[in-house]
Amino acid sequence: VKVYPGKIVETGAVVNSSIIWESRGASSLFGRDGLTGLANVDVSPELATKVALAYATSLRKGVTVVTSRDTSRAARMLKRAMMAGLNAGGVNVLDLEIASTPLTRFLVKSPRAVGGLTIRLNQEDPREVAIRFFDTSGIDVSEDTQRKIERLYQREDYRRVLPEEIGDISFPIRALEEYTEELRSIVDPDAIRARRFKLVIDYGYGPTSYAMPNVLSMLQADVLGVNPYASTHGRLHRDPVEAAANVSALVRASGAHVGALFDTDGERLTLVDDAGDVLDDTEALLAYLELVCGHLLGDRVVLPVNTTTRATEVAERFGVAVQHTKISAAALMTAATDRGVGFAADGRGGYILPGFLPAFDGAAALVKVLDLLARSERSLSEVRRGLPAVNLVHETVTTPWELKGLVMRSLVESADGEMILVDGVKVVYPDQRWALALPDPDSPLTHVWAEANSATAAKSLAKEWSKRIRRLVR
Repeated sequence: VKVYPGKIVETGAVVNSSIIWESRGASSLFGRDGLTGLANVDVSPELATKVALAYATSLRKGVTVVTSRDTSRAARMLKRAMMAGLNAGGVNVLDLEIASTPLTRFLVKSPRAVGGLTIRLNQEDPREVAIRFFDTSGIDVSEDTQRKIERLYQREDYRRVLPEEIGDISFPIRALEEYTEELRSIVDPDAIRARRFKLVIDYGYGPTSYAMPNVLSMLQADVLGVNPYASTHGRLHRDPVEAAANVSALVRASGAHVGALFDTDGERLTLVDDAGDVLDDTEALLAYLELVCGHLLGDRVVLPVNTTTRATEVAERFGVAVQHTKISAAALMTAATDRGVGFAADGRGGYILPGFLPAFDGAAALVKVLDLLARSERSLSEVRRGLPAVNLVHETVTTPWELKGLVMRSLVESADGEMILVDGVKVVYPDQRWALALPDPDSPLTHVWAEANSATAAKSLAKEWSKRIRRLVR
């Protein structure tokens, strides 16, 4: 094994092949967003094939797995390598080719498949690629499944089937129609048609533009589409802030009822009200809760532990309980599969409608917003004006990997209020203030959130906790 100069080998990493082009030797195959790394460097076709073989080995022979990708050449190359690995392990492939992440999850949830994977460029760094695996519910695979795949990969304990048992490749022909029909079942199409909504939608150069025209034509909405085609070049040069400002201007000029922006993968949604004001993530969450809690198909909603307490107040006003989970998307999706959960959100533009799909889906979230606005006979700007003020501050503190455990233990020992240990260390004070410290799973950082009744008090509390962590690090 050769390790070239300038490479990073993490503590505990098992290096069983040369690190020449790769940027690092990681101690774990999976991270917060699945298997990630530089395309064709850290995540090479060789690695993709071996990981697919390990995944196939963890499944029964003859089962079917759904695959999809974005428009990039890197994702196309790696998906083909993974399809070869799956077939070599005796697993059939149902290939969606270019498809949004929610559509992939939807097809995985159907009886014809037992799992799935999608390969996409990182939206923040186009040099990186992410491979995400899904279980039979369409949600991210559990940590136990990740460890099983990683163990098989590290041991190179792959299943090799006989030539007649090699998996097949097929292509679903009515996936979009099935998705559209299922989506229609969770809303009241007649009520939406009666409102004759005018919409401005920025598809973000993503494959959501393939599915939404079918849905919106069914609802008889008048739509102005922006960037309504899938393009790698377009997504690489798209500025989200500039895109939101553009949709805002178009809403004002056209007199639209709602503006919406999808991320490239189709999972997250940004809303613009009829006055042309862009709702930030917290405002959008509160507005959604204000609308959905009166028509909830369940007795509780699921939110991460760093969500503002104003969200709990909105839900409880409708008699709906709030269940807090870890901040990770996988934990939120797993909780959304529980009986009685009617809605879940991560506070960063990701919304889950468990009755349709227990995972983030921007298209479903938008259609549900139209349904709720039609039922309540309210405008989005009216809902926004009635929202409570939120004073929530977020900071990060540089923390070496080896000191993260010490920092968390020290914060627990020095807690001066009610402690909540759902994820990280959260302390709630009697005057409705709270602070949360949480180590980042992928970077040498500690995140600090703080909320209070005023912006000044929230900033002061966040700085106090940040100083406390810096003292512990020194």
